[in-house]
Amino acid sequence: MITSRRKFLAGSGLLAASGLAVPAWARGQSLTHARNGFGEVSGEVIDLSIRDHHFSTGGRSGHAFAVNGTVPGPLIRLREGQDVTLNVTNHLSEDSSIHWHGLLLPFQFDGVPGISFPGIAPGETFQYRFPIRQNGTYWWHSHSGLQEQAGHYGPLVIDAAEPDPRYDRDYVVLLSEFTPRHPHDIARLLATGEHYFNRQMQTVTDGAMSMEDRLMWGAMRMNPRDIADVTGATYTYLINGHGPADDLEFAFEPGERIRLRIINGSAMSFFNVRIPGVPMTVIAADGQYVDDVEVDEFQIGTAETYDVIVTPPAGAHALVAEAMDRSGMGIASLSSRPGQRATPPALRETPTLTMVDMGMGGMDHGGMDHSAMGHAMPAQDTPAQDMPAMEHSMRDTSLLPASVEVNAGVDMVSAMPMDRMDFPGLGLDNVPHRVLRYTDLKAKRANPHRMPERQLEIHLTGNMERYMWSFDGKQFSAVTDDPIRFGYDERVRVKLVNDTMMAHPIHLHGHFFELVNGAGMMNQPLKHTVVVQPGSTATFDLTANEPGDWAFHCHLLYHMHAGMMQTVTVRPFPVDGE
Repeated sequence: MITSRRKFLAGSGLLAASGLAVPAWARGQSLTHARNGFGEVSGEVIDLSIRDHHFSTGGRSGHAFAVNGTVPGPLIRLREGQDVTLNVTNHLSEDSSIHWHGLLLPFQFDGVPGISFPGIAPGETFQYRFPIRQNGTYWWHSHSGLQEQAGHYGPLVIDAAEPDPRYDRDYVVLLSEFTPRHPHDIARLLATGEHYFNRQMQTVTDGAMSMEDRLMWGAMRMNPRDIADVTGATYTYLINGHGPADDLEFAFEPGERIRLRIINGSAMSFFNVRIPGVPMTVIAADGQYVDDVEVDEFQIGTAETYDVIVTPPAGAHALVAEAMDRSGMGIASLSSRPGQRATPPALRETPTLTMVDMGMGGMDHGGMDHSAMGHAMPAQDTPAQDMPAMEHSMRDTSLLPASVEVNAGVDMVSAMPMDRMDFPGLGLDNVPHRVLRYTDLKAKRANPHRMPERQLEIHLTGNMERYMWSFDGKQFSAVTDDPIRFGYDERVRVKLVNDTMMAHPIHLHGHFFELVNGAGMMNQPLKHTVVVQPGSTATFDLTANEPGDWAFHCHLLYHMHAGMMQTVTVRPFPVDGE
């Protein structure tokens, strides 16, 4: 609220009178225009500079935070086994930071203000120094305020010590979005009305819904198209900082095997990624190698990464990142002939939620099996106010365990949550081609065999109308002194229960965990982010072997901002030599 108020005062001229610093962009002065796309930096010492800039794509133009003059910021390319020093200078009039998403490092260099370091004050330089202990595809972004939404993010690739002979060409594909709206304005409007940016909501007169379904959804005070909080009505979807009108092109020679390092660096968007007519072989998830899986499409949650290898035939092929709610897409061309552009497919029909997404676990996603709800549905002419069974099943807080704090921020309860690791993502469960599922992923290298020593259950909770989000009913501001505690090297099975009707990409800093996805224990895939589907559960095994204090949060930026975040503390620190 302080940041938001300062922006307001700056716009009205009162901030200058108060004696506080006024950003150049707030004073209406001309700003350097950030370049679309990004360059590359590498080496043992890397300098990064954060400044206010102006950014344009398509018909949208507005303020941005740029790093080294670009949106997104530069590709940081490192090599496994090196040591790196990153000097980050903050030229903004507000605090800033950089978090190295997915990297294993000492916690004091993780880059989360208030948890692992104080942040980078205006005019100051912070020096991050750590060894590179891994390889793969990752990214970096601000963890201060809502700066990530406005351009403060970029890709990070760590080349393996041993070259991978499976590909001939290597491209980074960074998915994101741009809006000229100020991020705090978006947060305010979401708190005013969670449907503010949704132009695809179904109404009581929508012919696609039966009377029975309309009564059912009305009784729950929910809408089956409440899929994305911020949509293509506000966002321009980007690939490597380029909007659809920019005709971004990735060149190749026929017969080449191309590695695409696909990063979802967006603030709020899930994407369905495909190259129509060209199969993709998934080789890595969140930077960690998995057994090869050939698919035609996959859904990538916010903050996830997938590496795929493609061998496209000669010609131009559309690389499409369609928003999950199908309100827009990022577009590029894979082309064997310079200047040849592929024609992208049309946007597909908007998907809708069903009772499975409401935590009514016995139902087929393609239709409502009312008998599985544990009560009979009323006749179609029964008024919505006479539907106590449905209201009870969605809002009966007595179903929640004692660990969940029931308060005004909790208005949804999954009555029958079920594991949905085999669900490919909303809108992809009925397409005619192959779609990636978490159950397809198997670690390429065997994990140590070690049984969990205890189990922990965490509920993802929220009140959509008030735009309040939390873990176990507790918002981050209320739990800063009550972290989730793990003993050093403790092995814990963590079950996440999503009591809300939205998918949440949950990210743990400083660690990789193993998805309990049906693979053998030694082949459970390693990830740092897991999408927990609406009304469902997701389980992972964690070996807490990185000591320190770490952030644990939903990676939908405005959900984290609204409270769905916690601190994980791993203690004690190991004694030297142990």
